[in-house]
Amino acid sequence: MNRSPYYLGFSTLDRETSIQDLPVHGALPSWLGGTLLRTAPAKFEVGDRSYNHWFDGLAMLHAFTFSGGRVSYANRYLHSQSYREAMKKGKISRGEFATNSRRTLFERVADFFDPKLTDNCNVSVNKLADKVVAFTETRLPIQFDPETLETLGIYDYNHGPGDRLPGQISIAHPHFDFERGCHYSYVLDFGKQSTYRLFSIEADTGRQAVLANIPVKRPAYMHSFGMTEHYLVLTEFPLVVNPLKLLLGSKPFICNYKWEPVRGVRFHIVDKKTGRVVKEARNDAFFAFHHVNAFEKDDAIVVDIVAYPDPTIIDQLYLRHLRSAEPVTAAGKLTRFSVDLNGRSEVREQLLLKTHLELPRINYRHRAGQPYRFLFCAGNEANDGNADFLDNLVKIDLDADAVRTWYAAGCFPGEPVFVAAPDARQEDDGLILSVVLDVQKGRSFLLVLDASTWEERARAEVPHHIPFGFHGNFFAALKGPESFRNLHR
Repeated sequence: MNRSPYYLGFSTLDRETSIQDLPVHGALPSWLGGTLLRTAPAKFEVGDRSYNHWFDGLAMLHAFTFSGGRVSYANRYLHSQSYREAMKKGKISRGEFATNSRRTLFERVADFFDPKLTDNCNVSVNKLADKVVAFTETRLPIQFDPETLETLGIYDYNHGPGDRLPGQISIAHPHFDFERGCHYSYVLDFGKQSTYRLFSIEADTGRQAVLANIPVKRPAYMHSFGMTEHYLVLTEFPLVVNPLKLLLGSKPFICNYKWEPVRGVRFHIVDKKTGRVVKEARNDAFFAFHHVNAFEKDDAIVVDIVAYPDPTIIDQLYLRHLRSAEPVTAAGKLTRFSVDLNGRSEVREQLLLKTHLELPRINYRHRAGQPYRFLFCAGNEANDGNADFLDNLVKIDLDADAVRTWYAAGCFPGEPVFVAAPDARQEDDGLILSVVLDVQKGRSFLLVLDASTWEERARAEVPHHIPFGFHGNFFAALKGPESFRNLHR
């Protein structure tokens, strides 16, 4: 079978290691101190079965720690219940995004009353209160030690009477409001009458509180949501599911969802202070994984999203496609949606640029929920004209309508994480960190770019390949709730 040039990025990594000094080519600024923590699928086979989808692989943690111009590296499998059961039984134990365990009818009925949801947190790393956790799309984030990468168990959301929030599905992209000192997230509670439940978590106490309940008969698949200074934006795509069929059926999770474009997209605008849904607006159908940013302008809510015309991107990300010679774009287009808070319910839509991109990042600490100028992404338009998968890094200047690109032949970069310089005066003063697979060498390296000039500053070489992942964060400080002030998301 013909293989894709980036096949190695979807191959199992069995090696766990800890290296004090990675070889560094170039020079790192003396001010760079802290740790880039990432989670990613890294085991794609258990026993005689392979997982079906990129989103299914068992999670591995990766840590790059910077000090005095040096870089250390460690990686370790996340010992989730899904991982432990699979290793003990020698087979896939829990259903994932697009892969099911082989359950009997009796087991399916038992799961209806006591669902064994996956805790395979291979999507992102963030903080909840003073804990560092890995996320997946169930309400089972896993806490781990950021220094040793030891798995510590399921994060305890419940910090007092009445705190428990029912629900099965959540998101891997909670927001943090630096002014209010709290996180915002949402959980989906399946039932005859399902509910989208938006809630907050106080950074200093970990206490959670329900902000809004939005009833829904056929819930949508949503990977992220938007946040402005005063509002939360839940973007409901027309990829929907019948909850009863999902809970009793034998299909993998995402295979139960159906694309119903006639429903269109529904924007729910929720007031952070009161929890009131102040606006519901509709737009023609589209699909997305990632919100880029959202902000208030005049009497409108502006929401920037990496949009796709439909959810066929999910099908492209099955491992059989990614490992084959079939071309995979894996990128959408930056699109702006404007919702008038005082006017009619129609949504204004504007394509901001034609560049194909994904895994968007901004200067989150200073621009989340605010008007912004710069966007950093992985791109899909190589200099040699043979674009396939995510083969470059892109910086977008929205004010100047300008695009800069980093590209190296045979190299496939991941999410660009922005780290602000301590004396930053401009929105893009700082560095970009990205894990890159070099297919010619058969191993990965950490790329460091100057976020302002988009020039390469350094590379730190890892002695093995790192399978392609999704999201991580840089932590300039790791202890105490106040470390949120130093969290570069």
